[in-house]
Amino acid sequence: MTAQSVEGPPRPIAVGDIVASHSDALDAWTAAQITGLGRTWGATGQAAVLELDWSGPEPAKVGDLGDLRPLRLTHHAHRNQPSHCNYDWLLPRNYKVLGSAPLLLDGMSNSFASGWRLGEQLELQRRWDVGQSDRDTRSISLPASDLTSLLDQPAPMPEVWRLKVNDIESLNCADLAQSFPNVSHLSLAGDLGTLAEASALEQMSRLRTLFIYDLFGMTRADAVTIEHLPALEMLGLYSTPADYATAMRKAWKPEIANGTFVEIRSPRKPEWVEENRDNPLRGWDGREHISAARYRKAVAQYHATRRAVIAALSTFDEVSASEQLSELGRGFAQEFNRLDAGRNPFIETEERDELFLALDAAVSAAEQRHGRQFARAREALASGTDAFRDW
Repeated sequence: MTAQSVEGPPRPIAVGDIVASHSDALDAWTAAQITGLGRTWGATGQAAVLELDWSGPEPAKVGDLGDLRPLRLTHHAHRNQPSHCNYDWLLPRNYKVLGSAPLLLDGMSNSFASGWRLGEQLELQRRWDVGQSDRDTRSISLPASDLTSLLDQPAPMPEVWRLKVNDIESLNCADLAQSFPNVSHLSLAGDLGTLAEASALEQMSRLRTLFIYDLFGMTRADAVTIEHLPALEMLGLYSTPADYATAMRKAWKPEIANGTFVEIRSPRKPEWVEENRDNPLRGWDGREHISAARYRKAVAQYHATRRAVIAALSTFDEVSASEQLSELGRGFAQEFNRLDAGRNPFIETEERDELFLALDAAVSAAEQRHGRQFARAREALASGTDAFRDW
């Protein structure tokens, strides 16, 4: 489910409106103008948002902003174009409408993004203008393996406002909340990893965005609510326990009308987790542009290739098996050529990379079975696939 409305923006906004919000990047208020409202991709509602070159204390009216000027970007690869982007037309709960003004720019933008982020481009531009590095030590993105040293520090890090942690195998949310009490934007991603004490996320009361990807261990009792996270304006759950996803949906669906964007996809039952631990294509299950039938056929082909690779390497002789492995790669490529053919091809860059990872996983399974390394086998299998693939 998403925060879309078939009638109009869930919170009233109109073309010409000036909206304002506090920016964590700037540690000040900033503002923007709504230049257009429209629909793209079917029934999806979009608001075109033009950022203003202004920041300051909380404004009460449009006049508090002085002369309205669009923010123009020259940092990095930008070429003096206005900071103009289409977002979901749900005005986030921490934004307010100051009033209306003549349009500084008319119509929708050619750029699209998820999540309103007023102030971040302005902060980057100001750092660029004074020759500062674009590295903001208050914003941290790192793999979970590098997070341990930060969690072990005796003192918390209240200055951090954005935290993104990837490759999580196991993470205790109570430790996270204690070390980063003022984080307002949090993203946690794993690969069938585990979150412990997920209810402790309610201690991070300044959260404005919360994303959780492919992590488990949470229960219905771990669901957080608006009472503990009053500023939450964007919630995304992707491949999480079904009971947890259901409880979170129940808690946050009523808040859509108040400005919390909610997107919950691919809830997983415990049986799914157990069945897919050794399935490198499990991320395809529930992916919007991949049908259930194609997913089932893709997994079946992977398992068939995996069994054949293990059998081909049962002699422990990579040289004699290389021709057979190359042929298996060819068959793998041709089967996915057939699956991808037709009116709605689905293998894009991400899926292509995942298919080659699946081939690598098949060889790893053979290595585990036979207790040997098969570097040449990987080359033969991948080259056979590469020579015949159309994707």
